[in-house]
Amino acid sequence: MTLRELFAIAWRPVTRTTSMRGWWRRWLGDEGERLAKRHLRRLGYKIVARQYRNQWGEIDLIALDGDCLVFVEVKTRRADVPGHPVEAVTPTKQAKLTRLALGFLKKKKLLNHASRFDVVTVVRPDGGGKPIVEHFRDAFPPVGRGQMYS
Repeated sequence: MTLRELFAIAWRPVTRTTSMRGWWRRWLGDEGERLAKRHLRRLGYKIVARQYRNQWGEIDLIALDGDCLVFVEVKTRRADVPGHPVEAVTPTKQAKLTRLALGFLKKKKLLNHASRFDVVTVVRPDGGGKPIVEHFRDAFPPVGRGQMYS
């Protein structure tokens, strides 16, 4: 390979669709979290944290439902994407969320506090209609090592 060919590969411009795809996914996810937050507030939940991060990843929303601490995973999709968004919360993702939640509970010294996992899905219809928000309360039990008790 010549130096000119290497230079052409290294300086190839990023296509608009590639850079826009990342931006669109971030926007879609943030919009879904805002809609989920609004939905949970309407149900009487008190939002404690949004996009809580630790070394294992991120929890989308943490809320209080009465005395129960709720760890919420938000899944947002366009209507043209096959499958239901809740299907993306796989056993691997559930184990990761369990580790994240346990880390939060340990850090805040809330290990004796009742907690659960909810999933909120947001589907944006084609043509810009009103998004469809579904709430799956107590969507899955804690998974893997270090399971929590409620």
